[in-house]
Amino acid sequence: MRIICLFNLKPGLDPAAYEAWARTGDIPNVNALGSVARFTVHKATGMFGSDARPPYAYVEVIDITGMDAFVADVTTPEFQALAAPFQDFADNPQFILTEDL
Repeated sequence: MRIICLFNLKPGLDPAAYEAWARTGDIPNVNALGSVARFTVHKATGMFGSDARPPYAYVEVIDITGMDAFVADVTTPEFQALAAPFQDFADNPQFILTEDL
C-alpha cells in the first residue's frame, strides 16, 4: 500500500527550514518505522509540458506494509513528538491512499 501526501507550506514559512527538517528529522524518522518499507519527499519543480506552477510544492510517498501497523506506529506519543513539526510546516496536507493495479 502506498500513501501519497500533497501539500504546500503555510504562508510565510521558509522552504529551506522545512527542507532541512525533512532531511534530518522527517525522512529518517519515518523510514525507521517498522511499518514503512520506504518514505521519500519530493519538491515539485514544474508541470510537464507547461510553464504553469504546480498546485502543490511537495509530495511525500510512503510505502507501508499495512494500514493497521502504520497507524499503530504513527500514533505513539514518541512518534507524534518527532512528527509535530510537520503540522507547523504543512498547510492542509492531502493524504491519498492508493493500491497497485
